[in-house]
Formats: sequence, C-alpha cells, structure tokens
Amino acid sequence: MTLILLFVQTILTALRQIWANKVRAMLTTLGIIIGVWAVISIVAAVGGLRTFILNEFETFGTKKVYIDGFLPRNQRGRIPWWKTELNMREVRHITSNAKTCSRFTPLIFGSYTLEYGDQKVDFVQTTGIWPEWHAIEARGVIDENGRPFNSVDDEQIRSVCLVNEKLVELLDLPKEPAGTAIRINSRRFTVVGVVETKDMGAMFGGGDTQAEAYIPVSVAQSFNPERKHVNFLLGELVDPKLADEAKAEIGSILRSLRNLEPGQPDNFQVNVLQSIIDNFNKIAAVITFGAFVIVGISLVVGGIGIMNIMLVSVSERTREIGLRKALGARPEVILIQFLTEAVTLCLFGGAIGLAAGQGSVLLLHLLPWAAFKTASVPSWAIAVSIGFSAAIGVLFGMFPAIKAARLNPIDALRHE
Repeated sequence: MTLILLFVQTILTALRQIWANKVRAMLTTLGIIIGVWAVISIVAAVGGLRTFILNEFETFGTKKVYIDGFLPRNQRGRIPWWKTELNMREVRHITSNAKTCSRFTPLIFGSYTLEYGDQKVDFVQTTGIWPEWHAIEARGVIDENGRPFNSVDDEQIRSVCLVNEKLVELLDLPKEPAGTAIRINSRRFTVVGVVETKDMGAMFGGGDTQAEAYIPVSVAQSFNPERKHVNFLLGELVDPKLADEAKAEIGSILRSLRNLEPGQPDNFQVNVLQSIIDNFNKIAAVITFGAFVIVGISLVVGGIGIMNIMLVSVSERTREIGLRKALGARPEVILIQFLTEAVTLCLFGGAIGLAAGQGSVLLLHLLPWAAFKTASVPSWAIAVSIGFSAAIGVLFGMFPAIKAARLNPIDALRHE
C-alpha cells in the first residue's frame, strides 16, 4: 500500500512540475511529439494504401500470369513490335509444358459492331477465349438456359458468343438470351449465355460497366486470317508461392522456342500478379522501416532535450532535494521521483503525438483518394510509440535522476 501511495504521489508531483512549466515542457517534448506523430501518420497512410492495393489485386486475381511479347530497347525501330507477340504454336507449347500453372487461355482482343434487330452498338470489346477462361477469371454463366464455352466450340470454329448484362441491356436482348441470333461484324452468331459481370476495381479499369462479348479463340482468328499472334496468354498458378518458379519456367520455354542465345535480352514478358504484390509488400516494409528510423532520430533528439531539462530541474530543486534527504528520504526514492518525472514528460509528449497522428488519419479520410479511406492506426503502432516514449524517458532521464540521488544533503542545503 505504501509503495502504491508513493508511486501515485510521485506521478502527481511530476504532473505538477509539468503543469508549472507548461511551455517549457511542450518545447522539451517537441522531438517526442514529432516522432510519434510521424510514425502514426506514416504507418496509417502506408497501411491504408497497402489494404487498398491488396484488395484491388484480390478482386483481380492474385494467381494470374500474363505472358506477351516485348520489344527490347535495342531492337526498337528495327523490327515491328508485332513480331515479338506470341503465336499459337508458342501458346500450345507453353500450355503443354508449363507445370507451374494449372490452366491457360489465349486472349485475342477486337472491337466490333454488334447488332440485334434495329439495335446497334459500335466498338464493343469482343475477346477471343478458351473455355478455361471461365475458371481463371471466376466468371460463370448466370442465366438458367445458358452455358459456358466448351472445347468443341473452339475446335469446330462455331459462331457462338457470350454477352454480359450491359450488352443485353444495350441491344435490348431477351431476358434469357440463350439461342438468340445477333450479328458481330456483320456475321451471324448465336448467344449461348450471359457471362457474370465482375467488378474489377478502380486500379484495373473498374467503374462503369462496359459492354462485352466473348467468342472462341478460333473464331476470333477467323475474323483476321492473316493474324497469327495473340494479345496475351493468360495463365493461373497452381500455387501463389510458385510465382518466381513460373516466371523462370515460362521464360526458359520461350527462350528455347525463340532460339535466344545467353546474354540476349528477352523479347517477351512474364508478369505474375503475386510477384507484384510481394514487391509492393517489400516496398511498404521499407517505408515503414524508414518511418521508424525517422522516429528514432526524433526520439533521440527529444531524449536529449528531456535530459537537459531534467538536469536544469535538478539544479533548480537542489535545496528541495537536500531538505528531503535531511528529513530521511533515501537516494532510491529521489532517483525514482526524477526518473518518473522524465518518463511522465515523455509519455506526455507521446500522448500529444498520438492525438496529432489520429488527427492526421482523420484528414486522410477526407482526401478524395480512395486509397486512404481505409487508413487506420494499428494497435501495434500505438504500443510501439508508447513503449519508445517510455524507454526514452528511462534512458535519458537516468543520468539526471542518478545525479539528484547522489547529491550530498549538506551541500544541497547550502545551494543558492
């Protein structure tokens, strides 16, 4: 009980000292305030940005692999870019030999006029796909009488198509459009189903839903028989952990197919979304580490200020220390008192820093950017800030406290 009363009395004494010298206390703890405010603000902003980006990637699909041609810088202007695009021979070789991916689909993009009765919609994105596209994109057929594509559609070059809900609306198709005949690029197609519309998010072209149509890859090629390449080869990883292995495996296959010698640059790209996420997480970790470095510097500066002001406090209260010692106060009691004052002063600065940091988070929420709408202060950041503040108080308050505890009571009472 006595120890509790002593502890409470010591804290109250520390608070009275801070209140008696408010301006001095505020200026002394400025380094602590800035440090804590910086770490809270940066961690909240980076955390919000990270959550936003990871959510966007989650909707897009973290296991996706995009493979396409790429024209090296030293070859630009010398050969046409389309000569580096993937051809169907390469597509089939990759799909047969790449073991890190479970399924693939080529993507052939086109923009055509679609007609139904008197309705006509120009420049509709029409994509050639394989049946595996449904599983990779997680987009099934939503109408009861509809069906997804199958391998026979592609093998027999059937004039069938899938449409999305937006296109159903624009062409004024029946609610159950399966079996309806429409025209794509003046060619008759049979609608076999309505494909699910997927919200891709702002980062990947989300927003207003666009009209879309899908046709078999072989049919897309028949629109332009001279075209031998595809826009992309889309794959799906067996496991997200195989991102680096997939890039190496597919890269090796393509370098062999294209007879690239060692040292020659790749004329293709293999982009794995999981790798991008991993790289972003590394960048976020570096930024967070940088924030703690800034905090460390600010707290050290603040700690030096705390030590200086505590030394001044010891000098100003020398007679008080001498009187307390003369009345029987033990050195450890004096040490604990001044150490408590230093820690309280640091925690006082830390509390102001936390409040300022929370204010910064509220301001981030008011910004027009969606990336910062999810910004929040994690509990670990608050705990670290408070812990650092208390540790700085102990570390830099120890020397003044020891000096006060070691004062000779007779010399202290003679002090002017």
